[in-house]
Amino acid sequence: MATIRIHTTQNVTLEYEVASIGSRIVATILDYLILLAWSGLWLVIALAVVLATSGKGGHSNLSYRNPAELLGVALAVLLGIIIVAPFFFYNLACEIFFNGQSLGKKAQHLRVVRLDGTAPRLGDYFLRWLLRIVDFGFGYGVIAVVTIALNGKGQRLGDLAAGTSVISLRARPGPLADLAPPAAPIGYEPVFAQAADLSDHDVTLLRQLLGRGLQHENHLLLHETATKIKQLLHVSSDLPDEAFLRTILRDHAHLVTQA
Repeated sequence: MATIRIHTTQNVTLEYEVASIGSRIVATILDYLILLAWSGLWLVIALAVVLATSGKGGHSNLSYRNPAELLGVALAVLLGIIIVAPFFFYNLACEIFFNGQSLGKKAQHLRVVRLDGTAPRLGDYFLRWLLRIVDFGFGYGVIAVVTIALNGKGQRLGDLAAGTSVISLRARPGPLADLAPPAAPIGYEPVFAQAADLSDHDVTLLRQLLGRGLQHENHLLLHETATKIKQLLHVSSDLPDEAFLRTILRDHAHLVTQA
């Protein structure tokens, strides 16, 4: 599986697994199914409104002097906008408000990230959204698939323009599996209760950085990672960096299972 390396502004290099074409296609299909379900629901509502406001006895001439009929027309227009607008703005709105994820991407554990390590900006999401017209508007997404397959960084045209890529948030097999915290003994008391505040993405990154630091005996990376975790969780500890990070992972796993 292809990977990309992102050098963050904190001088930490993170390695991510690029989202596969298959997972991105599945995410896109899920998004379209959500949109179709949304449209179906509102079409039923619109039909009910039209039937309720139509004239009785087969009379269908619209009278602009009839407030009830005018209200029915206004509601029909509003429902039309509600049905159509998500097909144009769904992906843009989701990525802005859900931190680079549409609902389909979230289901597939995918996320949009910038290749320079900074958080995607509004303009980046807008560029990705704007170029969807080219990526998916011609050949039913063939352009997007070919571009992703050729550049090796999981980028379609929109990503190339925005400097972004789509990564997989799933835990990678291999050395990271050895860092899975062992089951806590009965009656275990977490050392750092704040570990529960870490997201699944944070824990995945922590395991990755810990694994790389141990694999390459990079004590500076371990120290920087421990420092960032302490700042993030607002904790202090005299434990050695490796022991501290392993304790955080064990506490998080225990607290999540107890929640």
